[in-house]
Amino acid sequence: MKKKKQRDAIQQRNTNISDIWIWGQHTVEAALANPNRQIKKLYISKDITTFAIPPNVVAVKTSKEKISALLPRNAVHQGIALLSGPLPEVSIKEICLIPSKKTTSTIVLLDQITDPRNVGAILRSAAVFGADAVVLPSRNATPLTGVLAKSASGAVDVVPLVHANNLVRAMELLKKSGYWCIGLDSLSKVRIPSSPQVPYQAITVGSEGSGLRRLTKKTCDNVYQIPSTGKIQSLNVASATAVALFALSAKEYPK
Repeated sequence: MKKKKQRDAIQQRNTNISDIWIWGQHTVEAALANPNRQIKKLYISKDITTFAIPPNVVAVKTSKEKISALLPRNAVHQGIALLSGPLPEVSIKEICLIPSKKTTSTIVLLDQITDPRNVGAILRSAAVFGADAVVLPSRNATPLTGVLAKSASGAVDVVPLVHANNLVRAMELLKKSGYWCIGLDSLSKVRIPSSPQVPYQAITVGSEGSGLRRLTKKTCDNVYQIPSTGKIQSLNVASATAVALFALSAKEYPK
């Protein structure tokens, strides 16, 4: 208990309420490469000799134990940790302008997904398959913590995490901007296509327990299932999102 109080005191002295600790090599490298990041502190273990550091950032070399003391318990930091200010907010209205700038676009919307590791894994898949944003409701939203950033493996600095006051309203705005809203539901009778059917698509996924909410599902233009051929009938939400992004990430679509 005493060690925990000391750890919390150290963290409080070194951070403002809106600051975020980021750790792990890929996560920190992506943050350092992001010009929108306000880098406040960078700590590197003394045994690390090769790590690209921008000329405008000062790295403090210290022990792995001291880095661990700055971070949540059991954080796998690989000897690298960074303190950053918050990223600039991106609004749903800004996302709605994408079709005026690009010929194709994919957005991911999260309905009641609050586990930071799931959100981070979905962000990582979104980055891999070229999605332009991940949108989730502001109410009970998962904060952009170091745990989420580590799970995303650098994707938080590549794909905007957008908070919307009302997810259904966000879907309606996206539809008016040209997006076709696609829902995932294991009970749907329609199999997910193997390529995009439209140039602008918004893929909506729900929580593993209850799936898409009724009004969210009703707002979708199509609801698809990811068919299973094995003894287990469904994927977790992060894996299902990755499969959907893979299936719908082809560059060509029917004219």
